[in-house]
Amino acid sequence: MKKLFTLSCLLMIVGAQSMAQKFALVDMEYILKNIPAYERASEQLNQVSKKWQAEVDALTEEAQVLYKNYQSEAVFLSTEQKTKKEEEIVAKEKEAAELKKKYFGPEGELFKKRESLMAPIQDEIYNAVKDLSDSKGYSLILDRASDTGIIFASPKIDISNEVLAKLGYSN
Repeated sequence: MKKLFTLSCLLMIVGAQSMAQKFALVDMEYILKNIPAYERASEQLNQVSKKWQAEVDALTEEAQVLYKNYQSEAVFLSTEQKTKKEEEIVAKEKEAAELKKKYFGPEGELFKKRESLMAPIQDEIYNAVKDLSDSKGYSLILDRASDTGIIFASPKIDISNEVLAKLGYSN
C-alpha cells in the first residue's frame, strides 16, 4: 500500500511537471527606447503636438484679448455694441475649443497621427514576441513595464533583449 501511494505521488509530480507552463517577461519601455524608429516617431509627435498647441493657445489668447478690451470699453458701448462684442468673444472661444477638439480630442488628429506612426512599430514588436513565444514554447509573456501585480520577477525570464535581437537591434 505504501509503495502504491509513493508510486501515485510520483506519477502526479511527473504529470504536473509535464504540464508545467513556461512564462517570460518583456519590458516594453526598454524595448521601445532601443528602437530608433520609435524615438523618431515620438519626437515627431512631440513637434506636431507643440505646433498644434501653439495654434490653440493663439486663439485662446485672442479671445482673452477681446474680453479684456471688451471689459475696458464696456462702459462706452451701446447695448447693441456690447452684444456684438460678446458674440465675437464667444465665437473666438468656441473656435479655440473646436480646434483643440480637432487636434487633441479622442478621435483627433494627434490620435490619428500617433496611430499611424506607432501602430507599425507595435505590430512589429508583437510579431517578434509571438514568434519567440511559439519557438520557445511560452504559454504567457507579461509586460514588466506595466508591472501591475508583479511583485518579483527573475531577470532570467526577461526576454526583452531577445525581442530586440529578433527585430534586428542588438543590445
